Amino acid sequence: MALKEEPERRETAFYGRRKGHKLRARQADVFAELLPRLRIDPAMVTDPALLFPGKVTDVWLEIGFGGGEHLLAQALANPTIGFIGCEPFINGMAKLLSEIETRDITNIRLYDNDAMDLLGVLPEKSIGRAFLLYPDPWPKRRHNKRRFVSDESLTLLGRLIRPGGVFRFASDIDHYVGWTLVRAMRSGVFQWTAKEAVDWRLPWLDWPGTRYEAKAKREGRTPSYLTFKRQITAS
Repeated sequence: MALKEEPERRETAFYGRRKGHKLRARQADVFAELLPRLRIDPAMVTDPALLFPGKVTDVWLEIGFGGGEHLLAQALANPTIGFIGCEPFINGMAKLLSEIETRDITNIRLYDNDAMDLLGVLPEKSIGRAFLLYPDPWPKRRHNKRRFVSDESLTLLGRLIRPGGVFRFASDIDHYVGWTLVRAMRSGVFQWTAKEAVDWRLPWLDWPGTRYEAKAKREGRTPSYLTFKRQITAS
C-alpha cells in the first residue's frame, strides 16, 4: 500500500441526503418532542460528562450512527458511560429516538448535524472512546474529499480522545480501509493495535452487528475492523 498522498482539506459535509422516506406519525412525534431535550448545543458544552443526568465514568462518541443499533447496544451494556451520538440523517435519528423513549435510556445525548462542528468544540481529552462504523465511502475519486476520515478529523479526534483511549473504525470498502490506515499512521497520534490478521478480520467482542454489516456480507464484501490507540505521547 502506498503511504504517500497529498493532504486533503474538507470542503463539503461528509454526509449526503438528510432525509429518506416520510416518518411515521409516532416517529415524527418523538423526533419533535424528544430530540430538543437530548440535542447538544456545541456552543454550550464545557464538560461532556455534565450532559447526563447522573454521574458517568467516561464519555464515548459515535460519529454517524446510522440506524443506531451499535449505539443503543453500547448504551444498554454500559449504563455508567455517557454516549454522544452524531447523525444528520433524520430517519436514523428518529429510529434511535423511538428506542430511547421505549427503553427509557438516559445515557445518550445527540447531535443532528455535521459531527465536525462538535469535534471542533468539545474539550481536549474529554472522550475515552470514539466510533466510526460503516461511514459513507464516497467511492468516486472526485468525492473522496467528502470522506469523514481526513488528516483534519484525525487531528481533532486525537485532541479529544484521552491518551490510552481508542478510536474504532469499521468498513466493508477496502479502499476506505486503506485510506484510513494511511491517515492514522501518519497522524503521529494514533497507533494501530493489530498484531495479526485476525485482529482486523473479526469484529470486536462487544460488537452487536448492524444492518450495514449484514448488507455488506450479503453482497459478498468482507468487513474490516480497525482499532487505533491514542498514544500517550504524540510523535
